[in-house]
Amino acid sequence: MSAPMALQPRDERMAAASYGLLGLPLAFVALPVYVHLPNLYAQQYGVPLAALGAVLLFSRGVDAVVDPWLGRWGDRLYRRSWQAVWVAALCLALALISGFVALFFPPAEHLSTAQLLLWVAGALTLSHLAYSGLGILHQAWAARQGGGGLAQSRWVAWREGFALVGVLLASALPALWGWPLTTSLLVLLLALGLLAWRRTAGLAAERERQQAQSSPAEDRAAESGVSLWQPWKYADFRRLLAVFMLNGLASAVPATLVLFFVQDRLQAPKAMEPFFLGLYFAAGALSFPVWLKVIGRIGLLKTWALGMGLSVLAFVSVIGLGAGDTSGFLVVCAMSGMALGADLTVPGALLNQLIDRCGERGRSDGAFMGWWNLATKLNLALAAGLSLPLLGLWGYAPGQQDEQALLALGWAYGVLPCVLKLLAAGALYVALMRRREHSAGAEVTTRSEE
Repeated sequence: MSAPMALQPRDERMAAASYGLLGLPLAFVALPVYVHLPNLYAQQYGVPLAALGAVLLFSRGVDAVVDPWLGRWGDRLYRRSWQAVWVAALCLALALISGFVALFFPPAEHLSTAQLLLWVAGALTLSHLAYSGLGILHQAWAARQGGGGLAQSRWVAWREGFALVGVLLASALPALWGWPLTTSLLVLLLALGLLAWRRTAGLAAERERQQAQSSPAEDRAAESGVSLWQPWKYADFRRLLAVFMLNGLASAVPATLVLFFVQDRLQAPKAMEPFFLGLYFAAGALSFPVWLKVIGRIGLLKTWALGMGLSVLAFVSVIGLGAGDTSGFLVVCAMSGMALGADLTVPGALLNQLIDRCGERGRSDGAFMGWWNLATKLNLALAAGLSLPLLGLWGYAPGQQDEQALLALGWAYGVLPCVLKLLAAGALYVALMRRREHSAGAEVTTRSEE
């Protein structure tokens, strides 16, 4: 495969920013579905929470299982042409907007409760599938650009940085503006993100055409038969995915429990909750330039290990926090938010670099992204499935503020993530860093042992 088209240094930042802008509306879509939707349907439309929870679980399950197939579909589109990808992206964006509008503006007055649940299930599944398909196409495009660890980190950092801005906007705007204006802004941002991505992709379109023309016909035929399971043939992908899932689980546990901790352990005013979450995400977004500089100095793997260490330092301190310790928790939010910046930048760049090293760039990028997204969603489910039963076993229930219950909450929120992070750091060293050290000066073996 030919080398990727080089950009002039002065154009690199603009190209990465143009590419990453689409991450903002995509994240903007994701948060309201899980934060605002249950409250809207329970309070305004009287839908039972248990039934609504079952619908949410069903839709997320369908979405997660379909991700690898969406990735393979994306690979076929990219092999066909960038124009095919662009048309698919437009269709997915229209489906996403349609699902979003259907979710937050249902014809509730004409539907029974059962019919409203069916409406939610259909609109939610449409939104999820369109969101996942468009996100995978967007992620796969960056992986296809190659360019090494630092270059890949730049693509990922801009995408994830804009995504955090989207999370912040989605947290505040529905309450401030209402759903009509919020939806209008989403449509505008989605259009701008798509156009900016198209502008950046246009710089690489000629290279794609040249590769297609210069690739032997038999190679193209072989590529068309690449299996959905292709990523699993590589031992390094399995190792990286294991570290990613262990580290992601460590991050997802406190995300699942944070509001319980704030309400019962800190007993903080409800008005403080947006400040905690806002500081966390803002610290993550502002840390991206710092992490890019660190990556340039010490590399991807050591940077990830450093981020894991910072996360442990942040969460181990929460055991000492009690009622009224809001200032101390703000420090925890800032430190863990900075660690989040490393978690969002490094793993995606490592995956893209691994795809390149395996010789799969331009062949099965989408399949890699599909399995990666499936792992991300599985982490969120595992976090709830692990932490909530443990809390119940240890004697905690929401609203309880007796000493034993609060101690259990502190251990689940602070100590459990530290243990998981340390396990992830150990796995990172054993599975990836030590192998790199042993193979210094030689190419890392990427194919599974036959």
